[in-house]
Amino acid sequence: MTGKTALILGATGGSGLAVARALLAGGWKIRALHRHPEDVRSLLPQAVWIQGDAMVKEAVVAAAEGASLIFHGVNPPRYKNWPKLVLPMLESTLAAARASGARIILPGTIYNYGVGDGPLLSETTPQRPTTRKGTIRVELEERLRKASERDGVKVLIVRAGDFFGEETKSSWFS
Repeated sequence: MTGKTALILGATGGSGLAVARALLAGGWKIRALHRHPEDVRSLLPQAVWIQGDAMVKEAVVAAAEGASLIFHGVNPPRYKNWPKLVLPMLESTLAAARASGARIILPGTIYNYGVGDGPLLSETTPQRPTTRKGTIRVELEERLRKASERDGVKVLIVRAGDFFGEETKSSWFS
């Protein structure tokens, strides 16, 4: 693992782009994985854009080589096929973190919580989702927890994913 290199998965999204820019301002080197990097390179010209798909474990592992941080902000466009894609993409990130020793940062959401769980949530609030997306997000975070406990994968969940980044398009705030 070398210095301050981050792999950003989802660098064209609101939170991914904001995190990449903040890390660049802090002196980090940024790699961004994208299926069509030639189409998006201008969004973040300082990054090293790598052609690849977050569904392909080998592509993510290769892109993360030497990175100390993996930002897992990848999401299927317009939530298309979300139930079939989200967990396999996470498995690619977990494999990359195991191989590189990088810490995973996940922009968490509040989908994990049910109606009536507020108004204040904390890390000890039970996660009782009432939606399909919430159930998947709980499973995603559970896989991260198990990887941390079983394999020593370092994980940080920042519960603000839908509301972070000036160019967030999927948030109801925008």
